[in-house]
Amino acid sequence: MRTEILLEPGSLAEAVDEATRCALAAGVLVPIETEQERIADAGVCFLLRVVASLRRKASGRPGGAGGQRRPADPFLPPEPELTVAEVSSRHLAVLNKFNVLERHLLIVTRAFEPQETLLSPGDLRALFACMAEYPSLGFYNGGTVAGASQAHKHLQLVPLPFEPDGPAFPMQPLMDAGTRGSVGRSPDLPFAHAFARLDQPVAAAPMEAAEQAGALYLELLTAVGIEGRGADGAVRQSAPYNLLVADDWMLVVPRAGEFFRGVSVNALGFAGSLFVKDRRQLEVIRAAGPMHILRTVAGSPREPT
Repeated sequence: MRTEILLEPGSLAEAVDEATRCALAAGVLVPIETEQERIADAGVCFLLRVVASLRRKASGRPGGAGGQRRPADPFLPPEPELTVAEVSSRHLAVLNKFNVLERHLLIVTRAFEPQETLLSPGDLRALFACMAEYPSLGFYNGGTVAGASQAHKHLQLVPLPFEPDGPAFPMQPLMDAGTRGSVGRSPDLPFAHAFARLDQPVAAAPMEAAEQAGALYLELLTAVGIEGRGADGAVRQSAPYNLLVADDWMLVVPRAGEFFRGVSVNALGFAGSLFVKDRRQLEVIRAAGPMHILRTVAGSPREPT
């Protein structure tokens, strides 16, 4: 059954801001304070956020207002104060409870679906409907090895630019050389990946872009050796991966591991943004080099030619 889009065009930014104000006032939204550092490596000025208040995530109230304990699945249902909008007949937009970036949205399925199931055309339509609302970067962590912290299927959306000056995100200059019209590589990206450009920008025609993206997504997975495998009535991924989606391109990175010497890497790492728990982890990245770390945690039995 086709996923019906319910989000009213032009409404999301205001809804996010209003939900943020209310959730902060209720003590339900718990921003994580960070200090920013930059490390230049391989032509990229990586942005590192060093967490200054991680303990707040561990010690935050287990429930919403009233301190009631949340269920094991925080999206079934999501906390009302964090719920921003109905995106589709299958998806809700929810604030990331422990956010580092403002307007960090989770696009979650209303009913439980495993995070390791392949994205459906309806998942991509819901993502693109939200991305068309304001400049943003969409991403998906396909499994725990790819950095997913919840088993309930959720895509994610962060606003652009990451910083007011410079590129929209640190890795953007290396994406500009990526192939057009077919699945291939962005020649300047030194880690395993598959890359493709969309014919229609998301902002201009989100549903048309989503239709093309559905086919490209499967081609990108195939290009890095990942396939869908049927199990329990669902189609699950054969290996972990990250997906990044911008206004006119898609990138899939196969994953060989989640951590590099204790530093967790999710999809945003391949956009040039890394999060670390403390200064010790920052020095791990500084010593190894962030691009080396990305090459190490990315991996596949086959890379696209």
